[in-house]
Amino acid sequence: MELISNSPNKLIISDNEVVKPTNTNFIEANTHNVSFSHLKQDCTIPVFSKDNECTIPHQDFIDATRECAESIFKGHQILMPEIRVSHIVKGRIPSAIGKPVKELQDNEKTIYYERMMFALEIPDISETISGSKLSLTLGGVRAYNQENLYGKKSLEKFKFFIGFKNQVCTNLCVSSDGFAGDLRVVGIGDLKKALVDVIKGYALQNHLTQMFNYSTQSLSEKQFAQFLGKCRLYNYLPKHEKECLIPMLLNDGQINAVARDYYQDNSFCRGENGDINLWNAYNLLTGANKSSYIDSFLNRSVNAQEVVQELSNSLLNKTPTWFLD
Repeated sequence: MELISNSPNKLIISDNEVVKPTNTNFIEANTHNVSFSHLKQDCTIPVFSKDNECTIPHQDFIDATRECAESIFKGHQILMPEIRVSHIVKGRIPSAIGKPVKELQDNEKTIYYERMMFALEIPDISETISGSKLSLTLGGVRAYNQENLYGKKSLEKFKFFIGFKNQVCTNLCVSSDGFAGDLRVVGIGDLKKALVDVIKGYALQNHLTQMFNYSTQSLSEKQFAQFLGKCRLYNYLPKHEKECLIPMLLNDGQINAVARDYYQDNSFCRGENGDINLWNAYNLLTGANKSSYIDSFLNRSVNAQEVVQELSNSLLNKTPTWFLD
């Protein structure tokens, strides 16, 4: 079943079934795709070295998210997880200690991934904005480099999101109320409770309405150029001036990619007169964010939405903003 919309405020049901994720490239950078079975069968589980207590492994985080999604979105199809990993940590079994690397057998090697991000798509909860189909998606980030694995077991850190994936470009659309950037839990039970709280606190319809409004608001070429210039200036502002502004978390290379794609992107470039609507501008930002590392990706994704919402409010209320005065 596919959830479609004829307006930003009314969702209706149709009978088209989707069975596979459309693409795994919701993030690129230095990541690669792995399967859930690979995490479960081939990877070791890091421990806190001082008490040998296990961490919550990546696959348990994914399983917990799926269970929460199934309990809340009953009757909806949930696709297999799309999993991206980076920063492989290699080891070997005790019997292979001292053995030359070139002589190691596969069964003597151990691995786990320091950083992991996953996404679970619910294709039959969807909306179409300006020709782009969006599917409800939830997932999270686990980064062992943010844990003190040399100490005793303590609160473990997770990032979690619920939002939409743009099927045209696989960009993730994440709003601030659908994101928890610092979940700290003791065990799986605490984690599930925290995930449910985030999911239930997510204002899905409000998020869709905001994004629909972006498609009706436009920046001129001059305004967009000013916006990009202010994005480049942000990092050099005095600290006291930054404190009262919405931050710009994309780096200079990513802003350069936005400038390039304003002219060259096949789906979200400028119009014939040079204008660009905020929906396209938003997707240029989230597209550039794909080059972020796993541990900074979600923060920048939410930041892109906050910045574009600031532009939207400025245009709607005809009030100046630092990015567009």
